[in-house]
Amino acid sequence: MTAAPTPTVPTPEPSSPLQIPDYRRFWLTRFASVIASTSMAVVLAWQVYDVARAQYGMAPAEAAFQLGIIGLVQFIPMLLLAPFAGLVADRNDRRWVGAGAMAVDFAAALTLAVLTQIGALSLPVLFATASLHGVARAFFGPAVSSIGPSILPARLVPKGISLSSMAWQIGAVTGPALGGLLYAFGAAVPYWTAVALLAIGVVSLLGIRPLARPVLEAGVHPLRQIADGFAFVRDHRLLLGCVTLDLFAVLLAGATALLPVYARDVLTWNGQPVGPMGLGQMRAAPAVGAAIVAFLLSLRPIERNVGVKMLWAVVVFGAVTALFGISRNYLLSLGLLVVMGGADMVSVFVRTALIQLNTPDAMRGRVSSISGLAISASNELGEMQSGLAAALLGATGAVVFGGVGAIVVTGLWAVIFPELRRSRTFATRFAED
Repeated sequence: MTAAPTPTVPTPEPSSPLQIPDYRRFWLTRFASVIASTSMAVVLAWQVYDVARAQYGMAPAEAAFQLGIIGLVQFIPMLLLAPFAGLVADRNDRRWVGAGAMAVDFAAALTLAVLTQIGALSLPVLFATASLHGVARAFFGPAVSSIGPSILPARLVPKGISLSSMAWQIGAVTGPALGGLLYAFGAAVPYWTAVALLAIGVVSLLGIRPLARPVLEAGVHPLRQIADGFAFVRDHRLLLGCVTLDLFAVLLAGATALLPVYARDVLTWNGQPVGPMGLGQMRAAPAVGAAIVAFLLSLRPIERNVGVKMLWAVVVFGAVTALFGISRNYLLSLGLLVVMGGADMVSVFVRTALIQLNTPDAMRGRVSSISGLAISASNELGEMQSGLAAALLGATGAVVFGGVGAIVVTGLWAVIFPELRRSRTFATRFAED
């Protein structure tokens, strides 16, 4: 007599992205790379400002302008390479593209570690390594950000975006504080730590299983495929509004670029400038607020009136930026930076979800590169704008001007792009189950 077959127990569907091993590797890659890059950034900015003041004898306004040059030399590679980087991500294994980008950052961190160790730093050297970081970012963003939605079912993509943002924000909290702390033990220590973290990130990224490559239209010239990405964003006003809102609002409200000025010459603690340690804490403060909000969004994502909430978040971001500009109390300034980061996280969450869920997989690399170019323009050119404004208006005037400008831009965008106000939910037009 034949025994009855044992009934097959269906495998339960994952309820969290973290139940998927490839997503955990993706999360670790993001986490390690962000700690490395943000810890490097806080030390690099401090060294640029300090070298300009100490070695070159520059006045505070002149030295603040050098901080703007950091943004410019990072943006130029992004501007030149981002459109091609998106196509590279869409035509090749995105894991290897991302790993190659991290290898460039690895080389920059190693160079800074050695030169700092032997005391051979100069402004041209610091600007050159900052430019290398811009090259890495041009390729890393489109490749890695496109992997997340590809390894998750569509229903988990919003939670995945929240967790990915949380990885970024936790790393952005840890990185600057760690950079400032390690700098006290030795100026080169933060860079050596970044070298180790970037190596971990590369290994973790390459541990993700190979993904099916998107099928692009055959026989189409690569330049036409790049143009198709720009045309797709241009023709979808919701995406265009999301991308350009971030571009112009953050371009103006670039307070973080001037934090070294506040740390060295404006804010004090017990009668002394807050210095590198204070700079690390201030760079980490926005990420603290963002990490808290990202954690809350991972538990309960925004689902209704998403566009209006994004617009109000940018308004709060601008208002708090202006208040930070006039604050002279260190603890109040830290609190304002925390609120600033939380408001920015709401905007980032909504914008990222709208872009990812309204873009087909075959186009995600190119659209991500365009979004990344806008983010880079807002951040790096924002640093340049802040440095120039600080040279003309002083640090306080520059920060207040930027915060008010962000509020004005948001109001204009609410009128120019009514699609943003009308976005009630995350419409999933192209995400695959």
